[in-house]
Amino acid sequence: MRAGAVRRSLTATTLFGVFAVCGASGVFGLVPGAAAARADAARALADGEPDSLPGMTQTLPDVRQNGCRKGSDRVSGRVPWAQAYLRPDAVWPLTEGEGVLVAVVGSGVDDTAGVLGERMLSGPRFHDAGQGADCVGHGTFVAGLIAAKRGPGTGFAGMAPRARILTVTVTDAAGNTDAELLAKGIRAAADGGARVIAVAAVSPSAGDSLAEAVKYATAKGALIVAPAAADTPGNKAPVYPAAYPEVLAVADSGPGGAPAGQAPTGRVDLVAPGDSVLSTGPSGSGHFTASGPSFAAAEVAGAAALVLGYRPGLSVGQLVHRLKSTAYHPGTTLPDAHLGYGFLDPVAATTTVLPEEGDVTERSPALQRLAMPEEPGDGGARVAYGVMGAAFATALAAVGLACVVPRGLRRGWRPGRYEESDAGTRRDR
Repeated sequence: MRAGAVRRSLTATTLFGVFAVCGASGVFGLVPGAAAARADAARALADGEPDSLPGMTQTLPDVRQNGCRKGSDRVSGRVPWAQAYLRPDAVWPLTEGEGVLVAVVGSGVDDTAGVLGERMLSGPRFHDAGQGADCVGHGTFVAGLIAAKRGPGTGFAGMAPRARILTVTVTDAAGNTDAELLAKGIRAAADGGARVIAVAAVSPSAGDSLAEAVKYATAKGALIVAPAAADTPGNKAPVYPAAYPEVLAVADSGPGGAPAGQAPTGRVDLVAPGDSVLSTGPSGSGHFTASGPSFAAAEVAGAAALVLGYRPGLSVGQLVHRLKSTAYHPGTTLPDAHLGYGFLDPVAATTTVLPEEGDVTERSPALQRLAMPEEPGDGGARVAYGVMGAAFATALAAVGLACVVPRGLRRGWRPGRYEESDAGTRRDR
């Protein structure tokens, strides 16, 4: 093969590589400064978030004096800042968490508004909450963050809006629980077939039964996600089950990406939005706002459902590794005492190819559809094809201009010609 032909072949190969990198960067946001841009957008949305939405705070005296939480009659039409920062919609054409069962172990779930519908399964109640499905509203808020459906007139949706929710009640009417009740709830969630267990309540003390329940659920193939601290402002002492190494411990962040308030003093694996986040509540279709690590843990649980919807063959260890290794971290030494392995990145966690996984991971039907000719009515594949095609065309134009324009300027835009050199190869003049 002549040197010129080799050179042209290498050029084509290089261009193809550039197209691939540019296409991936355009589709998945893996470009320098993308995280900072998302943080700026999130801050702007948070600044404009309606302050008229009721807060999701409830204490035992409130319940005794005022009864269970009343429903909200206010609905926000905006995309919440946490959703804009995490961008789960970028992977919804691939998966919305369908086929994945997520257990919410907490105060129960009141789906009066139907944001879960047939996707909600009622599990056991290990504490007689006494007043309705979810008197305090906390579990309903968490379930909404994980899997609320997309609805008209609002920009809010759960991280995995087609995942199923198994509700397991382990608290009293005000959301209080203990290690024994949590142990029963985690075991029941694992026995119920949950692939992800979102622990929405915490205990300040450990217990042999809770430690054994965590090991039991993990061995059955369930990822346990729990807040690294209690939601109580100023109380960041270690809590359980997050203090156990088998559990994915999550701290909360604000709109700028920085940890919200005082950093937890216990172990932290990941950080996710948990300050002034928006979700659904009990007894109606209105929205509430709330802050705390338990809501950040709900975001991570929803992201785990997206990953499993796309890659259902992952083991618990592989899922944890994927969530940690794809997290965004601002140049810190990993794991960082306050940030763990960094900030949750659902898009990277779902789509990144990790060579160390080998061929163990099964591919989901959604992924297979992208690799096959589009079928009539396959909207998810059509969207993905369109996005990738647009990214490829943009990269092609950019590379073409970068190569052609400088050479055209050197020649004064006169047609080039080739001539044989002394070595017998052709060169441009």
